Amino acid sequence: MKVTIKTKNIESADSLREFAEEKFYALKKFIDVLKREEEKNTLAEVLVELEKETKHHRKGDIFWAKCKIQLPGRILMSKSKSDDLLKAVVSARDEMKMEIEKYKFKKTDIRRREQRRAKRGRIE
Repeated sequence: MKVTIKTKNIESADSLREFAEEKFYALKKFIDVLKREEEKNTLAEVLVELEKETKHHRKGDIFWAKCKIQLPGRILMSKSKSDDLLKAVVSARDEMKMEIEKYKFKKTDIRRREQRRAKRGRIE
């Protein structure tokens, strides 16, 4: 799994980059099921964009964390907005975790439906 982090309107500190990589790399255990048998690496590529909205807000800074994962046959996206950048990163990661679980459930549910049809003798 490859994690790419891009920042916008924020100074790219190593600690911020490490925090984001650690949080989004934790999604690997959910994506590992989707890899092919002949390949040892996961097919997913994670693109994370961390940005600070414009500087004209009166009540402090507003941060966005956007994540995009390219999986075989689908692109999953999550966005989070918060007044704290670290909270936005964690929230975007949690939302992406739910998206991955929905994707995996759909794939297994389709196979189960096909197996039920075959068991009943009605292959369509």
